Amino acid sequence: MNTKQKITFLVLVLGIGAWFALDLGRFLQVDNLQQQLDSLAEFYAANPLLAGLLYMLVYIAVTALSLPGAAVMTLAGGALFGFWYGLLLVSFASSIGATLACLVARILLRDWVQGRFQEPLKSVNAGFAREGALYLFGLRLVPLFPFFVINLVMGLLPISLRRFYWVSQLGMLPATAVFVNAGTQLGQLEGLEGILSPGLIGSFVLLGLFPLLAQRVLVWVRSRRILGKFKRPKVFDDNVLVIGAGSAGLVAALIAATVKAKVSLVERDKMGGDCLNTGCVPSKALIRSARIAEYMRRAPEFGLAPVQVAVEFPEVMQRVKSVIARIEPHDSVERFTSLGVNCIAGEARLISPWEVKIGDEVRSARNIIIASGARPLVPPIPGLAEQDYLTSDTIWGLTELPQRLLVMGAGPIGCELAQSFASLGSAVTLVDMAPQVLPREDSEVSALVHEALQACGVSVLVNHRAVQFAQDESGCSAEFDYAGDRVSVSYDRVLVALGRRANVEGMGLEELGVGLSDTGTLEVDEYLCTTVPGVYAAGDVAGPYQFTHMASHQAWFATVNCLFGGYKRFEVDYSVVPWATFTSPEVARVGLNEADANAQGIKVEVTRYDIDDLDRAIADGEGHGFVKVLTPPGKDKILGVTIVGYHAAELLAEYVLAMKHGLGLNKILGTVHVYPTLAEANKFAASEWRKAHKPERLLQWVEHFHTWRRR
Repeated sequence: MNTKQKITFLVLVLGIGAWFALDLGRFLQVDNLQQQLDSLAEFYAANPLLAGLLYMLVYIAVTALSLPGAAVMTLAGGALFGFWYGLLLVSFASSIGATLACLVARILLRDWVQGRFQEPLKSVNAGFAREGALYLFGLRLVPLFPFFVINLVMGLLPISLRRFYWVSQLGMLPATAVFVNAGTQLGQLEGLEGILSPGLIGSFVLLGLFPLLAQRVLVWVRSRRILGKFKRPKVFDDNVLVIGAGSAGLVAALIAATVKAKVSLVERDKMGGDCLNTGCVPSKALIRSARIAEYMRRAPEFGLAPVQVAVEFPEVMQRVKSVIARIEPHDSVERFTSLGVNCIAGEARLISPWEVKIGDEVRSARNIIIASGARPLVPPIPGLAEQDYLTSDTIWGLTELPQRLLVMGAGPIGCELAQSFASLGSAVTLVDMAPQVLPREDSEVSALVHEALQACGVSVLVNHRAVQFAQDESGCSAEFDYAGDRVSVSYDRVLVALGRRANVEGMGLEELGVGLSDTGTLEVDEYLCTTVPGVYAAGDVAGPYQFTHMASHQAWFATVNCLFGGYKRFEVDYSVVPWATFTSPEVARVGLNEADANAQGIKVEVTRYDIDDLDRAIADGEGHGFVKVLTPPGKDKILGVTIVGYHAAELLAEYVLAMKHGLGLNKILGTVHVYPTLAEANKFAASEWRKAHKPERLLQWVEHFHTWRRR
């Protein structure tokens, strides 16, 4: 407890203690107030300003300390000062007192509550940050909700004190007027129940619903203001038109067709998008070839004769193309046409919130989903534009293995491709300005991958900032700044893997008024609707996660919301998001890691199981890596998992399921796992947690019991 909390707590205890010790509550009873009314009126007549000031101070103290009596104080205001003066005093005193009560709760409890219940409160905080003032206004209009409870709860949530004050000032005004007016007739009242009749309470309830109805009206008005500039078609060609046939677009089109909506899917390049053609599929095919080459070099570890590895790079790339070709029918025009999707090849440009121009054709749809994906980010480093650089999109056109490959960027894509090309025979230099490879992972994860990259022959340079690129008769070179020193790297080809940028240009989005986020993705709400009503987005173009599985996940929400949003809308669920980096060893993660927990101030308990102890991993010659689980101190609830090792991405699935459905480590421990499998690592990690929480005192008594049984 800091100094501010100690002082606040002391004042609170002294104030409440004095209230009960001196039995001050007896003065705030209706019958007592009626008896003292004449003498109080005389004091007010003689000292109107002083009486008003003292009244406000007492009222503020009562409400700030959350003491009972605010209703009687309001009646007293009407009885003593009349309606208008009483309303003025009560309105300001009650709002100031409520704000002080909110501040007390904020100082004493908010940090603890937010830290203790951070995960459950995430969605509450996000919703309240957006519409907290509206919620508070509605609660203030309905006197059914206890005055002091609202003050305390608001102190725990993300609303500024200034906003809390003025919303309370406005929201409490109708009920305050009713009570003050009742106070002017104090002599005729028999108690508080005489003020709030069932009819009056019902009126307040309807009044409290007014902000919610008003919000709907405001949304409609805002939509009309945006859409009013465009002429709405009388009849639509489609229920939904999807732009982009990558992971998000394909799933969106499939869902729409499945629920019998008429849907068109527009793609300017290849069906399947990045994942099939330049991303997940080709990279994993290449990684597999590189992994086999590594296993061949490791032949003596398995009791086999040494193997001279001869990489036929053109054949490796041909295999990559054959893998793409084999999967291609899953995403083909023919398949989706057979499922009821109208597939259109061409450039799509929005000319209104309902119309898309594709070549010479204009097609209308009740809703539009933008799933245009992303492309590699190429920063404006001097000299780079003049290089024949490679990206994760263009590297698949290589037919010769680069002898010296410079990889810019040590994120997942950079690490995967650097290790693969090194295993296939390239001399690879991996460079990043970050202090570690895989910057988003814990330092021990990064260190293990760093070591594995070096073991494959990759030269890893971290904390190196690119300064310039150059090319002359002697070849290509790049200069980097390392702690003030210049470091030069020579290479034959350079691969730029520094992230991806959303494809938002050339589709008429800016002219339409579709907003962009700070990261360059389309600005979408929790329902994946853009700033233009009826236009939705999903996948890499929407963010915040640029994963194929997230694109598919978002596509469901975008499609259902655009088709049925007038009746029921669903907030996109980001509560459990897994991802993996397919290096050797693999890195797979879901939820928090230690770096995240420390950055967010979340107290966690870390349980670790080292895979070098796992029977199947030892038998397979893959006894390295670990499973690390984060839980709240003393509890088995899973907050996050990081797995580093052989087939880590496959092992992660059990934890993703457990987190999604609220299953703790005890449930995993109680589940039978096949022996010998890698999946046993998950059970053993749960066992490590259980051993750390075994009931020592109970076990001592059990030991005594067994000793007694032996006698």
